[in-house]
Amino acid sequence: MRLKRLLSLGIGRRSRGQANAEENASPVRESQPIHHLFDAEPPCKPTWRCFSYEEIHRATGGFRQENLVGRGGYAEVYRGVLEDGQAIAVKRLTRASSDEQRTKDFLTELGAVGHVRHPNVSALLGCCVDRDLHLIFEFSSRGSVCSNLYDESSPPMAWKLRHDIAVGTARGLHYLHKGCQRRIIHRDIKASNILLTSNFEPQISDFGLARWLPTEWTHRAVARAPIEGTFGCLAPEYFMHGIVHEKTDVFAFGVFLLEIISGRKPVDGSHNSLLSWAKPYLRDGTVQALVDARLGDEYDIDQLRKLTFAASLCIRTTPTLRPSMTEALDILEGRKILQDQWKMPEGEEEEEEFWGFDDLDDDDDDECDTASSSSSTERSQS
Repeated sequence: MRLKRLLSLGIGRRSRGQANAEENASPVRESQPIHHLFDAEPPCKPTWRCFSYEEIHRATGGFRQENLVGRGGYAEVYRGVLEDGQAIAVKRLTRASSDEQRTKDFLTELGAVGHVRHPNVSALLGCCVDRDLHLIFEFSSRGSVCSNLYDESSPPMAWKLRHDIAVGTARGLHYLHKGCQRRIIHRDIKASNILLTSNFEPQISDFGLARWLPTEWTHRAVARAPIEGTFGCLAPEYFMHGIVHEKTDVFAFGVFLLEIISGRKPVDGSHNSLLSWAKPYLRDGTVQALVDARLGDEYDIDQLRKLTFAASLCIRTTPTLRPSMTEALDILEGRKILQDQWKMPEGEEEEEEFWGFDDLDDDDDDECDTASSSSSTERSQS
């Protein structure tokens, strides 16, 4: 099989450490997706490996229905246990207009997540290309932020945990933008794509829509239709013009912060927008009104001010007026910030919402249980 042979060759090449620095590599075209897995070689031996189909079939009990922990538009995720006792999540790609497109989607995600190493990014264990296309991740026993935040059978998520999740997610996204060998734009930051480890450490997952961003570029245009992502989290420039850059992720992160603070979904079942609801409070400075009512007074006001200030900057309509993730992280971690530098320029006004929520479907209402990712380990396991 050509794909299997390509993976074997790629792992061999990387294991020999014959990497070229990204800065010296020829840039790809702006509209080119990252489906070519080996156009740049990492300087160290990869930690992921190729699994046999027999291994993952045995680990998941033959992909038994009771081990299905998530299903989305283009993937199913099964819980499994390897022979050494390690819990895994097996993501099996299911959606594609053709076998060629499915292979391209598979290599896109593998190429993006295969070289990242950070405590706040989901760890890839390997892949399997026998009989189907599979990605194998560490299993996140606590499920997603989404499933925990909206679990009506449990007490509301404590403020300290919300704050720690916000800061940890910011660190992971900062790493993707600035710290990893190949800079990555995630394109689908949302509560259902942030997983929680057994220690409730947040990890960014689901790189199915990710794009590499060469070092010397600050943005890129994605000439791919339809626009992909999650309504309520899409930045205006992406939704309207298909322009993707670091600040696209920053916008989605701002929405995520508001969701963590308020316990409200980006778009609820009645098509009400979280941004439309939150912006008046952010403008007026009455940020206590944004806090999840279930928490009462159980929150830290200084932390709240940092989170809401960062969120107010991240969701600005004009990309150049949003902070970078470096700056957003500085705000959340309490480093000295000159708030005057973030004043809205004279004559610059925030636009109203740019999409019509009445046109949206209700499909996302249950996405905590049907996430389309490695993160689709949405249901907390006891």
